Amino acid sequence: MNRAAVLAPPHSLMPPLVLGASAFAIGWALYASGLGADILRYKKDIVYLVKQHLMLVGISGSAAIVSGIALGVWLSRPSMARYAEGAIQAVNMATSIPTLGKLALMMSLLGIGALPAIVGLWIATLLPIIRNTYEGIRAVPEHLLDAARGMGMGPRAILTRVELPNALFVIFAAVRTAMAVNVGTAPFAFLMGGGRLGELIFTGIDLQEHGMMLAGAIPTALLAVAVDFLFGQAQYWLVPRGVNPLRNT
Repeated sequence: MNRAAVLAPPHSLMPPLVLGASAFAIGWALYASGLGADILRYKKDIVYLVKQHLMLVGISGSAAIVSGIALGVWLSRPSMARYAEGAIQAVNMATSIPTLGKLALMMSLLGIGALPAIVGLWIATLLPIIRNTYEGIRAVPEHLLDAARGMGMGPRAILTRVELPNALFVIFAAVRTAMAVNVGTAPFAFLMGGGRLGELIFTGIDLQEHGMMLAGAIPTALLAVAVDFLFGQAQYWLVPRGVNPLRNT
């Protein structure tokens, strides 16, 4: 076993150190500026809105992961070869639309409330997962597929035992990024009547109340970093060693 990896595996040690150092620096700055006391006035609101925020992210993100991987696999099938490239180009164009624009479109179609926020965040999270799932499966070396066919594997076995395991690292990369963006974008749900931490952020901006604004902004930033870290750990430990560049170093 690599002694350096045992002593200090950079993938698992550095993010908590960075997160801890950042939290300490933010805490010290808030204490020195006197804003810490202002933020703590909203601690009950923070706890309540963080729960709402995580519920919104959990529903939209889970739906996006399941449907995004399923659609990516479907587009990668040989029977979809005629339509796959056009569909992926459409996904790429839709991905370039700002997330706020997607939310505004959902609000115009579905009205205000939690539903358009969930659907808008689902679409924003879904698109990169579809693209990476498709590209990851298409990038599996042909000789591996030929070997699997030579061993008598059918299409389903090839998908589950060859294609998906080899594409898993690329899929996780999309999920990790998309979920962090989901967490950071969810405050905009407040503009659609969906509440969440955006309630503190945008109300604080309107009232020019810095403590209220930071009471929403800081938890949002910390949640995004935490979600990115957790999915990074999942990517490291769940992707098989042979196809995981992080574990092959």
